Amino acid sequence: AGLAIKKQIDEENLRQSESRYRGLFENVVDGVYIATREGDIVTVNPALVEMLGYDRVDELKCAGRTTVLYVNPIDRERVFAKLEDQGFVKNFEFRLRRKDGREIVVLENSRAIYDDDGNIVAHEGTITDITERKMAETRVFEEKERAQVTLQSIGDGVITTDAQGHVDYINPVAQDLTGWDMRSAHGEPIETLMTLINEHTRATVDNPVSRCLKEGRVITLAANSVLINKDGNEVPIQDSAAPIRDRLGNIIGAVMVFHDVSKESRLFRKLSYQASHDTLTGLINRQEFENRLVSALDSAHDDPAISHALLYLDLDQFKVVNDTFGHTAGDELLRQIAEVVQAEIRATDTVARLGGDEFAILLERCNEDRAMDVAEAIRGAVEEHRFNWKDAYTGARCSIGVVMVSRESPNVASVMSSADVACYSAKDMGRNQIHLYQDSDASTRHEEMKWVSRITSAVEENRLELFYQPIVSIGNDSGNRRGHYELLLRMRDEKGDLVGPDQFIPAAERYNLMSTLDRWVIRQALSQLADRNPEAECAHFTLAINLSGTSLSEDRFLEFVIDELGRQKLPEGAICFEITETAAISNLSRVIHFMQALKKLGCKFSLDDFGSGLSSFTYLKNLPVDYLKIDGQFIRHVAEDSVDESMVKAINEVGEAMGIETIAERVESKQVIEKLSELGVKYAQGYYIARPTSVQTFEPWADDANSSRRA
Repeated sequence: AGLAIKKQIDEENLRQSESRYRGLFENVVDGVYIATREGDIVTVNPALVEMLGYDRVDELKCAGRTTVLYVNPIDRERVFAKLEDQGFVKNFEFRLRRKDGREIVVLENSRAIYDDDGNIVAHEGTITDITERKMAETRVFEEKERAQVTLQSIGDGVITTDAQGHVDYINPVAQDLTGWDMRSAHGEPIETLMTLINEHTRATVDNPVSRCLKEGRVITLAANSVLINKDGNEVPIQDSAAPIRDRLGNIIGAVMVFHDVSKESRLFRKLSYQASHDTLTGLINRQEFENRLVSALDSAHDDPAISHALLYLDLDQFKVVNDTFGHTAGDELLRQIAEVVQAEIRATDTVARLGGDEFAILLERCNEDRAMDVAEAIRGAVEEHRFNWKDAYTGARCSIGVVMVSRESPNVASVMSSADVACYSAKDMGRNQIHLYQDSDASTRHEEMKWVSRITSAVEENRLELFYQPIVSIGNDSGNRRGHYELLLRMRDEKGDLVGPDQFIPAAERYNLMSTLDRWVIRQALSQLADRNPEAECAHFTLAINLSGTSLSEDRFLEFVIDELGRQKLPEGAICFEITETAAISNLSRVIHFMQALKKLGCKFSLDDFGSGLSSFTYLKNLPVDYLKIDGQFIRHVAEDSVDESMVKAINEVGEAMGIETIAERVESKQVIEKLSELGVKYAQGYYIARPTSVQTFEPWADDANSSRRA
């Protein structure tokens, strides 16, 4: 009875164990199988059936031997090779083919089943579907590869470190910049790879990675930082370091990104230099000069014992060089003048090119006496400088204004304005002069500026007035000459009183109003006074109109004159334009074009103040003039001064040789007119003949011979 009871208990335990096994077999997630050596399926669990895409266990069994499930038959041979060798297989990875043809990646763990003779008759095991895991691993690998390729390819250097600042990755660009390769750099402290200093102070700069790991934030490298690489070479860089954190926010390392800014630094220095220097002479420009003048002014304001001097230099008749030799020669002259000026000042002084032919010199900690001495030294050096250009040479002169910079100087604008006024005063003194600014200069300029408004008002209110002065024939054939009259401009003030030209013409010239006045004179002369007989071959009399250098320099002035001549239809010779020798020389190419254009329309030209220039005869052959007006300084004493007589004679002979008639101006005595006749001068003009008279009484003389006798 006891044995029967024990047998019943064992059978019950067996049934329970089998039930538990069956429940595990049926419900386990992984596939479970038993198959014969030949590949016949003995049993499979539902998980494997579903994994392979079948609906029922018997359907899978009927599908055939397991050999058809292997994508690569060699994988089954490898499984059995391991079973025969070891009796088991662990984590063997291969591919199976589902019912629908789709391939999955699986992991097998199995063992062999032997018969009594020790031969493998079957095998059993589990199959785990790892397809999704493999896809995830592939994606991670591909992302890692892309990241690796990116880091290898970008133009910036990249270094990553662990939480202690030891290098664990360095890309090729960083290797090139630091001189370290990946093998030698790995595990080294970041400070070993990157020694950083300040470019200007040479002081050591903290590595941003170290600060980044300590402070837990992005750190940007200080400006002007230089990397000293493994070879000792210096490389200007810009960089930043950022912490690397895990999912919990803990710092597990840092990444440093940096790049070589050598080109940028050179470009910045170049742009900075260009922004503060004149490209032609290499001197500092106006903006930088005014910046330095601010510093000098501040020092004078802080300490009353300190004074500085500002010299404002302007070359005299610089346009002569441009018009004669070309702008390339003018540029070379400016470079040479810059060197001449620098040779006369201290290393602590500053010279700048303000623009055009204007220079400024700042003499720091300088008193008035020394400032005047330096100014005179510069003026003399410029005057002595010999400018050679293509087998020709010329001299140069300059006018210099001097202003003291002291505690009383209000600001930079005031100082620069005062220096400008002083320079103009030096020019008014006759050029090639030095003038120290005085308070009275400001009042003088202020008075001149008032004239701007007065002149403008006079034009608008028709208070300008023309006077005329005869130019008469002298000599034996004077009776065959037609009338010739110079028009002179006058102005009435607000009260109706006459204002002399010496009062308003200088202001008009300085403040660019001469073109306005010249246009007014031309309109009045052509429309009201000129010989208006268009049927005559030649005009019965000629009106001489003075033109300023400002008008000749204006682009549209020639067009204006041509338009006015077209409206009036005057006979040939009705108008003669007088141009001073100085204006002609200063705008030589433009004046030649101006003359040639208007001579085609019947106008004549007279070169005024001839002889006052330094190279009169040189320029004369290039100018298509009809008359030479001999400068009055040679005429006044021609009767008693042999030198003046020789000058007038020479000018007249040159004129005759070139087919140009001569006019003597400022004739004030009978002795002078007799001497001029003796020398062969053709025309005369001056107080001895007639004083300027308002054109309200203008009646052109038909016979200049009679008028000459009347005088």
